[in-house]
Amino acid sequence: MNLRLSSKLGIAAVIAMILALGLAACGGSSSSSSSSEEPASSEESSEAGGAAEEGETAEEGESETASTGGAPSWCGEKEITLALADGFGDNNWRKITRAEAEAEAAECPNVKEFIYTDGQGNTQKSISDLEGLTAQGVNAAVVFPDAGKAMLPAITNMYKAGVVTVPYRVFPGGEAGVNYNTYVETDFKEAGKLWGEWILKALPKGGKVLPLGGPAGNTQSEEEYEGMAEVVKGHNIEMIGEQPFSATNWEPAKTQQVVTANLAKYPEIDAITTDFGAALASA
Repeated sequence: MNLRLSSKLGIAAVIAMILALGLAACGGSSSSSSSSEEPASSEESSEAGGAAEEGETAEEGESETASTGGAPSWCGEKEITLALADGFGDNNWRKITRAEAEAEAAECPNVKEFIYTDGQGNTQKSISDLEGLTAQGVNAAVVFPDAGKAMLPAITNMYKAGVVTVPYRVFPGGEAGVNYNTYVETDFKEAGKLWGEWILKALPKGGKVLPLGGPAGNTQSEEEYEGMAEVVKGHNIEMIGEQPFSATNWEPAKTQQVVTANLAKYPEIDAITTDFGAALASA
């Protein structure tokens, strides 16, 4: 089962959740998988709005302190090693996310080591990073599986090795309790629908739209495109470029290359959509 956080919540709430999971059910082996699924089970009964409330509960928990030491109550006492496995860390949002995760982990004295890995937009390196973290014996890991389903075998192996494993934002396939502890998602399709509504207002007579996205195959950009396409269908809006989106890896230099190539190929572009505006600004 998946947990859906409201878009206003970030990695801090996820770190709080994974620490709680890690202390309650250290690992994804058969002896602990049932207990690791209990927090997700309580979330499953909520729809999007209810799940956002659960996320907010996690956020509120960040301010709650334990009775000893002044540490947040969700830290617990068991010593653990925590990892953040990034698929691509070289843009400003991911750098902020990393800093937030490090700050959150630093609040917990029981987190003896925080390890960060950067897949650098390379699927094989991202897989190797997970294999390395598993071999090091980390206790818990938040994973940005930017390469999508290609990451599932490595995620599954990590989970089965006893690591509390939580994919975040990009869906890797599989299911909670079998391939990982839980998947924390955002409603990207709804975001795409909002883009579609804006496009219809901006281009009432129709036009050509160039959708940009992150790494090829990532479910965030795919779901955004799906929502946008659903709204603009039948309104004389033509999606141009690679479908469902032109991959930029959420990286400024790559975005500039992609936009330049499409401007040369398509003399008329009426709108460009992107899920990482800072990168588009460089183009």
